[in-house]
Amino acid sequence: MNKNELKPARVFEQFARINEIPRPSKHEEQMIEYLKEFGKARGLETQVDETGNVLIRKPATTGMENRPTVILQSHMDMVCEKLVDIDFDFEKDAIQTCIDGEWLTAKGTTLGADDGIGCAIELAILDSDDIEHGPLECVFTRDEETGLTGAEGMKAGFMTGDMLINLDSEDEGQIFVSCAGGRNTTATFRFEREDAPSGLFFLKVSLKGLVGGHSGDDINKKRANALKTIARFLYQTQERYGLRLVSYNAGKLHNAIPRDGVAVFGIPTEKKEDVRADWNIFASQVEEEYHVTEKGMQFGMESTDGGKVLPLEVSTKLIQALQAVDNGVFAMCQDEELAWLVETSNNVASIETRENEVKIVASQRSNVMSALDNQAATIKAVFQLAGAEVVQGEGYPAWKMNPNSKLTAIAVETYRKLFNKEPKVLGIHAGLECGLFSEKYPNLDMVSFGPTLRGVHSPDERLLIPTVQMVWDHLLAILKEIK
Repeated sequence: MNKNELKPARVFEQFARINEIPRPSKHEEQMIEYLKEFGKARGLETQVDETGNVLIRKPATTGMENRPTVILQSHMDMVCEKLVDIDFDFEKDAIQTCIDGEWLTAKGTTLGADDGIGCAIELAILDSDDIEHGPLECVFTRDEETGLTGAEGMKAGFMTGDMLINLDSEDEGQIFVSCAGGRNTTATFRFEREDAPSGLFFLKVSLKGLVGGHSGDDINKKRANALKTIARFLYQTQERYGLRLVSYNAGKLHNAIPRDGVAVFGIPTEKKEDVRADWNIFASQVEEEYHVTEKGMQFGMESTDGGKVLPLEVSTKLIQALQAVDNGVFAMCQDEELAWLVETSNNVASIETRENEVKIVASQRSNVMSALDNQAATIKAVFQLAGAEVVQGEGYPAWKMNPNSKLTAIAVETYRKLFNKEPKVLGIHAGLECGLFSEKYPNLDMVSFGPTLRGVHSPDERLLIPTVQMVWDHLLAILKEIK
């Protein structure tokens, strides 16, 4: 298969154009201008709100003017992750795609199908004149990936439709009707560096090659967290020999499981061979723990120059906090029909060392808002006990299932007729903008679905090509059926 054979052609043509446009979260200006010009060039009513969300209205097909207005919605930004040895500037360079069997991937970077493929589907509909539908509002939100600030900043009344189809889900054949709420916790340790005590030998340990992935959707897949893994060794070494930390850096994004990390520290010179032996044993133990899910992990240790170190008390408590803080699945859903769904989790997402501070970011999620509050409080308390300054955002709400959803019924029935099988109607342990929309538009009937993606929020991101045609056919059937 080559790129000219991708189906539906009109969708993949739009996706190719989108991937020529730099659109990191919070830097979507070029994409906003592209969408504005796209709408105006086709004589369609186009609006941009104060936050930067774009709405393009398309009139109904002749004879369908009195049908309910349907909102199609996706987010224009993308997660920007790349392999460490790839030279790529997400603010300037175009995504380079390639075909691997039935999958579309990118060369060493995230693909941007989350949620560029949703945007492409909307643009293909806006650009067509042979699709039956009632009045449409195509909405493109900004900055979904780093806090859903586009949806959060959208004022009630910007959208006027009766039903909303979110095109930001990642498993074809699954129709999502609820999502988790989320909150971020930032812990900052401040200090004045000290000269290193005499008699220290400095080492640099590294871990790379982990799978990583989405901090919500992949949190239950037994993948290693590079940040927490290295922290285990730092804690072990600190307890056995004493340790003076110089720096620790791991992870980059609050919504991605850390794939790599590097720590520099000093230990008593006479203990250096013991620490090296411990590292080898530790590496083999971790490899055994994750022998199914993390077959590409690479452990490294080398001697290095020292430099000024963190104060002993700060270094000690920081490492203790990283050992203690909860990471991964905290609770599964209690409802029997949703027992497979993660209810509450935490991802220790990143640590960054600067001259006079260390900043740690963790991301909490839950489909139950009181449980989210509790998990966020637990994470906060750990870092407070360690002496950090802790700040938590307001987060975003969960989206509760509507048992009387007409749109869900239509989506299920059209899927059944098209493919002669039942779709799965599910909740998701990830944040969708539907949660924020449900607060501002409480009567809005919503579902979320999309083509199959794997490895999102990592350079392994890939799109299963045949599922794009299936989602396209399903969406057009829904638009035709809504009456």
